[in-house]
Amino acid sequence: MKIYIVGAGPGAPDLITVRGMKLLQEADVILYADSLVNEELMNDCKPDAVVLKTAGMHLEEMVETMTDYVKDGKKVVRLHTGDPSVYGAIIEQIALLNEAGIEAEIVPGVSSVFAAAAAAGAELTIPDVTQTVILTRAEGRTPVPEKEQLKDLAKHECTIAFFLSATLTKKVTRELVEAGWSADTPAAVVYRATWPDQKIVRTTIAELDAAMRENGIRKQAMILAGKALDPDIGKLGHRSKLYDKTFTHGFRKGLKQ
Repeated sequence: MKIYIVGAGPGAPDLITVRGMKLLQEADVILYADSLVNEELMNDCKPDAVVLKTAGMHLEEMVETMTDYVKDGKKVVRLHTGDPSVYGAIIEQIALLNEAGIEAEIVPGVSSVFAAAAAAGAELTIPDVTQTVILTRAEGRTPVPEKEQLKDLAKHECTIAFFLSATLTKKVTRELVEAGWSADTPAAVVYRATWPDQKIVRTTIAELDAAMRENGIRKQAMILAGKALDPDIGKLGHRSKLYDKTFTHGFRKGLKQ
């Protein structure tokens, strides 16, 4: 007995994976996060498929529903936004499903962090600037571990992607500055990446809260911050070794200078 936890991607219906779409088309039952997943994906379901919205369900209710259908011999897909493995709250579902003797297979999806970077035309890792990306969230009603406080993570001064933090921008700015970040460090906010009403706001960490307030953004936004978000970074001559004509690797011999 198995259910499939499928990443729907960030919004645009054609950004679901081929595997995810195939499972969606084959499913007898689909439970989807209707507050975030594009409803257009339901157009590809079987005509007789049972489609259930889960925004109003609590954990035990969802798991009981999935369990009942699987035990009845139905093929069940649980459709999550983005990639289920990043802030997907799937482990708690899998644990209860396993207790009921049901296996869960995770099918990855395009995360909103990468959809946002694409929308902003950004590469999050730039040679000689930053080679690390931290995916995190600001601490609000949901706490973060003591050793993962933003003021400590930010000391690396690498690219940081903030999930679920659109209402906590004052806190984000304060802790980044306390960690030593310059107030004019670039930031990009992408609201509803890949949806028709997508909005991109370019700002600095000092102006982050004001910029989001002016644009009416207080949910469904990915915040990207760091030097890699400078829209002019490509003009500064930072180049990788990969395509350097003097660099030798297994597929090409570098030219002598």
